[in-house]
Amino acid sequence: MRIWGVLLAAALGAAGTVNAQTYADRTETREFMVEMVKRHGFKQRELERLFAQARFEPSIITLMTPAVPGTRSWQSYRANFVNQHRIDAGVEFWRQHARVLLRAFDTYGVPPEIVVAIIGVETQYGRNVGGYRVLDALATLAFDYPPRADYFRSELEQFLLFARESHLDATNLRGSYAGAIGIPQFMPGTIRRYGIDFDHDGRRDLQASAADAIGSVANFLASHGWIPGAPVAFPAQVSGERYRLVADGGVEPVYRAEELRELDVAFDESVPADMTSVLIELESPDAAPEYVVGLQNFYVLTRYNRSSFYAAVVCELAAAVKTAYRAH
Repeated sequence: MRIWGVLLAAALGAAGTVNAQTYADRTETREFMVEMVKRHGFKQRELERLFAQARFEPSIITLMTPAVPGTRSWQSYRANFVNQHRIDAGVEFWRQHARVLLRAFDTYGVPPEIVVAIIGVETQYGRNVGGYRVLDALATLAFDYPPRADYFRSELEQFLLFARESHLDATNLRGSYAGAIGIPQFMPGTIRRYGIDFDHDGRRDLQASAADAIGSVANFLASHGWIPGAPVAFPAQVSGERYRLVADGGVEPVYRAEELRELDVAFDESVPADMTSVLIELESPDAAPEYVVGLQNFYVLTRYNRSSFYAAVVCELAAAVKTAYRAH
């Protein structure tokens, strides 16, 4: 507690009387501060000073606004991530951290290419970790974005706890517009649950330690049910109209492979008839959709980002980086 107070006071410096226009004087923020005092032992005055520093960021609200239905394009999305620049950078990242990636594989059963691809998609291997102050992002979303206020209020709570227990300055941490932090873009609650000290230096540093990022990504996937050695997904072809009965936009593998085949979905015959699977439609407005059959490990990827596009592009980037890495 004392260390948190010292760090916070130092960071805020001579922050003066709380201005009525700041988050610190808003009713909902004050209710939040009271909860933090009661539940976690924070000091009311320190929280008031902290939230006097928090700024509303209107650009975050714009970025959080969902895209117009029908504008998603798999081809455009894939091109953003599966390209020569990101493949080459992935090979270099793999080379630099080959031993750590192998240790993560041995520990958690997650292949190096999957970890590399996730980090490549999230932050271009640590090059783009976000420029928003996490405090501003989470305050904006917790108190000025009603559609998901409860979720971001919870993440704001987790952020303050993470900053305190890690002896970090809560006003300095930067991340994405949604408050995600570091090389793997973990939300604060995810850091506290799945972040690990994989370089054994006594702290979880997902901002600067590639080893901690690699271990934490692998730990996250393993904790969500990654099956070591199992495939992730297979390309699929459809015919007729019956496949539409299972092309329902879901990502959870709730159908047996045999059921998909009976509905005119063709994919790798080596997948056992009773293996749970799901048909994924990857649509583009100006081209025919593509299809994959996702298995359990595909579903696990969607726990990292709840999007079939995301899981599919991680698969493709992983395969491309692995091929390039082996060719060198």
